[in-house]
Order: sequence, then structure tokens, then C-alpha cells
Amino acid sequence: MNEASREGAETQIDLASYRRRCREWLRDNLPLAADARKDISDEERWARARELQKILYDGGFAGICFPREYGGQGLTPAHQAIFTEESHDYELPLLLNLPTLAICAPTLLKVGTEQQKKQHLGAVIRGEEVLVEFLSESHSGSDLAGARTRAEWNGSQWILNGSKIWTSSAYVGDYGMCLARTDWDVPKHKGLTMFLVPVRAPGVTVRRIRQVNGNSEFCEEFFDNVAVGPEAVLGTVNGGWEVATDRFFFSRTALGGGNPYCSGDHDQSVAISRGMKVEGAHALLRVHRDAWPHEPIPDAVIDAYVMETARDALATRITAAVRAKTMPIEAAAMLRLFHAECDWKCVDAGLAVAGSYAAAVDEHASGPATGDFGSAFLFRQATSLGGGSTEMARNVISERVLRMPREAAADINVPFRTVKKSADSGERGAKGGG
Repeated sequence: MNEASREGAETQIDLASYRRRCREWLRDNLPLAADARKDISDEERWARARELQKILYDGGFAGICFPREYGGQGLTPAHQAIFTEESHDYELPLLLNLPTLAICAPTLLKVGTEQQKKQHLGAVIRGEEVLVEFLSESHSGSDLAGARTRAEWNGSQWILNGSKIWTSSAYVGDYGMCLARTDWDVPKHKGLTMFLVPVRAPGVTVRRIRQVNGNSEFCEEFFDNVAVGPEAVLGTVNGGWEVATDRFFFSRTALGGGNPYCSGDHDQSVAISRGMKVEGAHALLRVHRDAWPHEPIPDAVIDAYVMETARDALATRITAAVRAKTMPIEAAAMLRLFHAECDWKCVDAGLAVAGSYAAAVDEHASGPATGDFGSAFLFRQATSLGGGSTEMARNVISERVLRMPREAAADINVPFRTVKKSADSGERGAKGGG
């Protein structure tokens, strides 16, 4: 056996041993997801997620792919994939995956200072900190580079004023990655800085937004003379777009698959209408056998399963190619786009199975509840927008991956101060806004 073959065999043995360890530890330390309490408040769910993350940390299964010096395990994506497979049936801190573990923490790992990484990453991996994103603004939609929240240096501190919207889980966050304009006299992408802002800092107001499906996860935030020190800058002053670009990669892989930083499978948290599996459809049909006696699995479910299988393969291939630098980082937009189309198909498949029963809620169902499909359908278009719209994903693919000509825009290569802007009350009188 040559050296390469020997190393490969040793790796397989190591992974097999790791799988056994995962299986045994999960069996002895975590309850099954099916046994988790459902009749708890939102605050209790978040407290439970932090508690579960601490259990994973104490057991050596938190932050599997984060470096050991920052509280992680220093292992490989293959180890994380094994843990995800083995843990699928167990109660996990899935609330902490997006955006804390899958997006914010790896961005911080890549661009943060040593002090920032030591202060925040260990706390995140232990479940002590929740990180959120202050990015979108009401007037600019998915055009994050058009941010008008401003940060001004007063000689000792940065003073932030403005507003953000559509922030996931800001009401429970500890720190937010906030993109703010620090220079109005350069083109829009060049005058931005990313800050780590304490969510409960004086001057920060967080308001929850109630959605059509009854969920109030999203929030809007207002910043009134919020003061942060120079240590709050993530990356460099006026280098915020480079930080945002790194964040885009982690966001798109988190949504599309291929992100190795989650504590388990993030799709597990949204019933089987996201992450539709043939066995899940079988379970649903068994639970509601009176509605569908001897019913074969609908074609829509099979189509969704095929779509998911293709999505997982695409995620593996593109993520590996980006890491090997054979594809540009913007290729992650393909995962973002494919995830949205896959999610639509899964939601539609769920609705096809549930039919009119999707309007019903059975809190005592022993398996997937039909009401989950109705709720997911109301939220169906969200995957067209989260992490940037699907239209923007197509633009990124065409311009940055396929190198097609950039479409015309009036705000390219001109000082942002001179760009014509719509009035927006959320700016709170931002100076220099034009």
C-alpha cells in the first residue's frame, strides 16, 4: 500500500470511529427531537437553544470546524457532516445556526482581529452570545451597498445614526454586524464600514415585525447617536464591502447547503416542508391515513426529493471548488438560487400532500402536522428574498461567474453623495444623504 492509500485508509478509520463516538454520545446526552416540548414561549425556546449549545460544547461537539484556539474542535467538514447525519433525530440548538453560527461567526473568523475572535467566537460556540446582522434598509431592498445608515468619527468614537430592517432574531441578539456609511464622497461600495454593535447599547431600538404567517422573527432597528469605539470596526474603515462579500459567501452556502459551521441540520427546524424527504412524506401519510387511505406518494414529493438530492450534490461540488479556488467566491450565488427553487418545490409538494388539511393545526399530532404546510406556504416567497433576492443572485452569476457585461447603473463609479436618492424617514435626517 502506497503512502497516499495508507493515509486515506487511516482517514476512513478515523471517521468511522468518530461516527461511533457521535452516535453513542448523542444517545446518552440528548433527547429525541420528537420528545421536545412544543408548548413553550419564544423566550424559553431561545434559552433552551443556548442550553443545548452548552451541552454540545461540554461534550466536544460544538464548533466542530472552528479552530481550537477559539473554542472549536479544529476538525474537518467531513466530521461535521457525520455529526449532522447522526444528530438528525435529536433535539438541537437549531435557532443558533442562522445567522449566528453559519454566517456571522465564520465571517468574524476570517476578518476579525485576534481580540475580536477571542472575545466573541468562544462565547458563540458555548451558546453565550447570539450574533445578528444589521444589513438591509427599507429604501434600498437587496442593494446593501446603497446603505444610508451613517457612522461619523468624533475623534474618539464612531457615532451611528440610521435604521435597518428584516433582521432575523435581533430581539435576542447580543451583537449585530452593522454595515454603515463612513464616506459619502466615494462610490457607494468604497465608503462602507462594518461594525460590531452591542444590540442593547444606548440608542439602539429594536422592534419586532409580525408577518402574515404569525411569526415575528424579523425586526427593524433604529440607531440614535449610538457610540462604539474603534475596536468595534470589523475589517478596515471603508473596507466594509470586502467584509460583506465574505459574509455573502457564508450566507449563500448556509442557505444553499455546504456550510460546515452549523450545529446540525438547519432545515430540520421547519418541519418536512423544507428538507422534504420521501420517508417524511411517508410519515405524514401514515399519520393522516384517514385522509389518504392507501395513497401513493404524489409525484410532487418525488420531484422535491430529486431536487434536494441535486441541491446537496451541487453544494458539495461548488463549496469544494471555491475552497480550491477553481471557482470564484461569487459562485456561491448558484447555491443561493438553487436553494430558493428547491424550497419552493418542497413547500408546494407539502401543500400537494396536505391539500385542504394544510389549513388545520393539530398540536397533538404524533408526526408532521398538516398545518405546518399551510404556514410554510404563506412564507413561501421568503426564500426568494433572504440572503439577497433571486434576481440579484442571477445577476451575480451572470456578471461575476460567467463574466457577462454588467448591466447599466446610474450609481456606479460616482460619489455616493451625488447619487439621486428617494426620501426615507428611516434615515433620521442623515447628513450627506443627498
